[in-house]
Amino acid sequence: MEPVDAIPYPGERPPAPGRLRLVQRFVNTVDYEHGREMLSSPQRLRTVLAELGLLGRSVRVDGDDLRRAHELRDALRALALANNGVRVDRASTAVLERAAADGRLVVRFDGRGDAVLAPDEHGVRGALADLVGIVYTAIADGTWPRLKACRRDVCRWLFYDRSRNHSARWCQMAVCGNRTKTRAYRARRS
Repeated sequence: MEPVDAIPYPGERPPAPGRLRLVQRFVNTVDYEHGREMLSSPQRLRTVLAELGLLGRSVRVDGDDLRRAHELRDALRALALANNGVRVDRASTAVLERAAADGRLVVRFDGRGDAVLAPDEHGVRGALADLVGIVYTAIADGTWPRLKACRRDVCRWLFYDRSRNHSARWCQMAVCGNRTKTRAYRARRS
């Protein structure tokens, strides 16, 4: 089994900052182009969430948890695609809202007076809600719009756009950008 740390960052781009990196790692556990699925079983889901620091290694995980994780991953990808100009559908936002409710997100204050959304539920539901809380916090602090899903339809890899004008569209210009532009050129020529 490949560890979650083995997931490459696309185009040698630096990863997303802070805890937003956990969302990036979680969503990038599927590689559509090459047919690789890291969340292939409940046990593998437990391992990945534990490696991300979101779940204990001894927590029981079942098939329903795996289904919810796949749904949440798809919804998070759809939300990241919205950061790249693709309209997000209501079904995806409903999945995010349900995950937040299932994990009972609450406001928690630390010793410095900073607040975060954190799950009040434990287990997989809490871990998945924690990811939604990270997204909410990133929206509030302004880092969320830079976490984008690649616009290439067979890729959809999450990357963090560090360009000055927030204009990156593909995880790697040399691969996804060129392939998309070549396909568009050929379509225009035929």
